[in-house]
Amino acid sequence: MKKLLSALILLSIASLFVGVGDVSFSALMAGDSLAWQLFVTSRVPRLIAILLSGAGLSIAGLIMQQVSQNRFAAPSTSGTIECAMLGYVLSLVIFGDGNNIWLIFLVSMAGTLVFVQFINRIQFKNAIFVPLVGIIFGNVVSSAATFIAYKYDAVQNLMGWGVANFANLLQGDYELLYIAIPIAIFSYLYAARISAVGMGKDFAVNLGLNYQQVLVIGVCLVSMMSATVVMIVGQLPFLGLIVPNLVSSFCGDNLRRNIPISAACGALLVLACDLVGRVIIFPYEVPISMIISILGGIAFITLILRGQKHAG
Repeated sequence: MKKLLSALILLSIASLFVGVGDVSFSALMAGDSLAWQLFVTSRVPRLIAILLSGAGLSIAGLIMQQVSQNRFAAPSTSGTIECAMLGYVLSLVIFGDGNNIWLIFLVSMAGTLVFVQFINRIQFKNAIFVPLVGIIFGNVVSSAATFIAYKYDAVQNLMGWGVANFANLLQGDYELLYIAIPIAIFSYLYAARISAVGMGKDFAVNLGLNYQQVLVIGVCLVSMMSATVVMIVGQLPFLGLIVPNLVSSFCGDNLRRNIPISAACGALLVLACDLVGRVIIFPYEVPISMIISILGGIAFITLILRGQKHAG
């Protein structure tokens, strides 16, 4: 954990001084007003957004895999991201732009509540069906969002909105991501109950837990974090899938212990990918979603092959 934090601090410092704009330590020490303005309004918000979204989405993935008893479940399997897309399209249609963050958030959370109602009504004997229903629900919502986008000639806006981008984040744009902090704290304190649900319904009920209630709370935590990240940043593919699996492979399945480790690993991965995207074709930037997709795809295939090797 100490090595992770050390690497995170070093990359965070590097992130503050890498970019097209001229921000150097000497300029800041000399009191350069332009350098300080760029530092405070762009570099610091970008770094905070990277750390919060990487940590929050990794914790969300860890919780989703635990409550669904499925290592290949991800935060996107609750339909929340698709509901956020629908909220964005409605914002375009109703207000003429997609900047109404609260409408997007409300639509995504309303969709999550609908998904939770599905879970409550169906009363799964096995939580492994939760992500399956989430995928089906998400596809239905995504189709509705795409239909509206086609009708109002907003398909290009919708496709561009989902691409992760930290470059345009300024002071005042990212603050909703601070929701990751209370979610992480609550998840850490609630970890024992979530772990019990991950052991199966019979095990949780025998411990005196309300299985359905803990399941719903877990899904809501995942959905709130996923909706916030996709609204502010865009989609970060594979992050909530790969990080929890890598952490579990090296550290075991203790949820409470893995939450801070997953947060640090997720933040470190997003930060590293963002730095690579900034310098690989400098002064231009490669979208971070592209970098994460490549690394995540390789890691995902490696995990599958490794699992098959151990099974054999």
